[in-house]
Amino acid sequence: MTPSKPVLAVVSPFIDKRHGTERWIAEWTSRLSGEFDVHVYSQRVEDLDLTRLTWHRIPEIRGPHLVNFLWWLAANHLWRWRDRRFRGITHDLVFTAGTNCLDADAISIHVVFAEFVRRVRSEMYLQRFSIFSWPRRIHRDLYYRLITLLERHLYTQPSAQLILIARKTAKDLDRFYGPHDVLPVLYMGIDHTTFNPQLRMARRDDARRELGIRDEQFVLLLVGNDWRKKGLCTLLDVLPALGDRQVILLVVGDDEKSPYVRQIQRYDLVDCVRFFPSRPDVAFYYAAADAYVEPSVEDTFAQPPAEAMACGLAVITSITNGTAEIITDGLDGLIIQDPFNSPELITQIRRLCEDPYFCRWLGENAARTSLRYSWDQNGEQMKEIFTHMLQNKKVRAGTTA
Repeated sequence: MTPSKPVLAVVSPFIDKRHGTERWIAEWTSRLSGEFDVHVYSQRVEDLDLTRLTWHRIPEIRGPHLVNFLWWLAANHLWRWRDRRFRGITHDLVFTAGTNCLDADAISIHVVFAEFVRRVRSEMYLQRFSIFSWPRRIHRDLYYRLITLLERHLYTQPSAQLILIARKTAKDLDRFYGPHDVLPVLYMGIDHTTFNPQLRMARRDDARRELGIRDEQFVLLLVGNDWRKKGLCTLLDVLPALGDRQVILLVVGDDEKSPYVRQIQRYDLVDCVRFFPSRPDVAFYYAAADAYVEPSVEDTFAQPPAEAMACGLAVITSITNGTAEIITDGLDGLIIQDPFNSPELITQIRRLCEDPYFCRWLGENAARTSLRYSWDQNGEQMKEIFTHMLQNKKVRAGTTA
């Protein structure tokens, strides 16, 4: 008789391959289904082979993000309790990313929210807000307070296995929630069949033509869904100082662009900054770019800089982005020490604009570095962590029996 697989519950509001955290949950989950009976609790699932796992769909409710999150937090516990109570589905392990449930055995941490709030708090309260923006500001502040409260509860649980995607997260955890034991670090994998220099160059002319980019224009690219965290404000500050209208910035993602419109108009950047929505083949945007720039305020490990490296693009990022941990400054990427330091960022962008050979050389080295990281490698690492956790559970169960 073939022994049954251990049952793994994966808890995430949504899963797809177009967003950072959700992308690596999708990649990891698909590689765990061979060793585990995977049950996904989510409001929306895309880009997963549903024949290899079970999706328990949790309905969404309309309304502000905070309201939906509170509903999600309660509902995913209710759905899993129902499955245990009435369907006999016993979960051997519960895995989530961040603060999505209160009973996870394993938690991967993509950002320590308390550190992000610390970095942006002064900027948030110094900004001028119109009377119409106050509801949004209050909503955001309440959401930030809730997430930091949940972090304090979850990340200090001795029974929870925390999994990091960058070493820098360990320092943030210790700073806010006390010292932890040495935690496993999994640098994010890359799909090298999709992101590589050969495909980028093959699509370059068509991508630039479709986006209306001229040959002589130098294209900077930023990809992400939280542009404030990605450092867009600083990036917009430096564009006028470059003094060259041949430099344009493509901003890709599903965030709200209205907070940046006034800044763009004030600096007369209407012709230099273009916003585009996310699309499944994000490699299309990498193909159109000459360099990738992300001066992140706080980012544990942003996937787009790593994908840009795999495509052979020169990358500029900040020391506060965990991706900097796989970059050797000046060899396969450029690292700025302060995401708010405009002069430092200007200097690095100018290096790439004014020295095509250096820009190309940096990108070639970046592509070679990226080959060290793959999703298959991540899958094996996760299997090892979960297998070890199950063994420890059996030992504890035997001890208490």
